[in-house]
Amino acid sequence: MDILALSATEQRRLERLAAAAGRTPKAMLKHVLRDGFDYCEYVVGAVNQGLDDVNTGKLVPSSDVRHKARDLISRHAAKQAA
Repeated sequence: MDILALSATEQRRLERLAAAAGRTPKAMLKHVLRDGFDYCEYVVGAVNQGLDDVNTGKLVPSSDVRHKARDLISRHAAKQAA
């Protein structure tokens, strides 16, 4: 069985990634081994950005979008009928 050895730089990178993901380094290691550091950092960053957007109210609920779309379509249909 091969033993995995991470450099000190890789260990720090894994620890930062795990902290950003709210996971332990051991839990993150399997994802890093499968997908690589770059991809895992990208995914964790994108997810955290999305969560920040939700928490700061930057997103519009889908029900609001549907309501506005229906109103827009109705107004356009009324113009076409006139």
